[in-house]
Amino acid sequence: MTQSHFFAHLSRLKLINRWPLMRNVRTENVSEHSLQVAMVAHALAIIKNKKFNGNLNAERIAMLALYHDASEVLTGDLPTPVKYYNAQIAHEYKKIEKIAQQKLIEMLPPELQDAYRPLIDEHLHSESEQAVVKQADALCAYVKCLEELAAGNNEFLLAKARLEKTLAQRRSPEMDYFVEVFIPSFSLSLDEISQDTPL
Repeated sequence: MTQSHFFAHLSRLKLINRWPLMRNVRTENVSEHSLQVAMVAHALAIIKNKKFNGNLNAERIAMLALYHDASEVLTGDLPTPVKYYNAQIAHEYKKIEKIAQQKLIEMLPPELQDAYRPLIDEHLHSESEQAVVKQADALCAYVKCLEELAAGNNEFLLAKARLEKTLAQRRSPEMDYFVEVFIPSFSLSLDEISQDTPL
């Protein structure tokens, strides 16, 4: 059997720090970010289905979110201001991401590629699936800003303002629900979020 480097590469996502140009109270890596985005995307899909008559596959969306930044193990995490500096750079970076996604898929044994391609190749995701993953991605970046600001790091003030605009553009009933019900707790201390649920 031929060896595959696929999971060895993915395990290195934990070595890629996000927010590389910002001073961080606590660094965040792509691996932990991907897990949080998967949990939030899953929740958004469930909220849409339960509260707003949606028909999304929440488990599939969680998996898409889990792999949404997988190509960064080959490209690195390009800072958002650079990635979206202008339309040409954004377009070219999308092409680079596509190549990296394909390279990742090709690392798998041939008999497994068809199972992973629909998860990694974002061109195979529906518009509604992509929208939920993008909402979750923005929400998690926003949460990171709240956590840094709560720790006294004003470096994230402008990022928070930028993300508030992004969230407003991606707004949906399920996102509004998530923001109202879950987001306020992220600015609280451990004692504050634990006082109602002692063990």
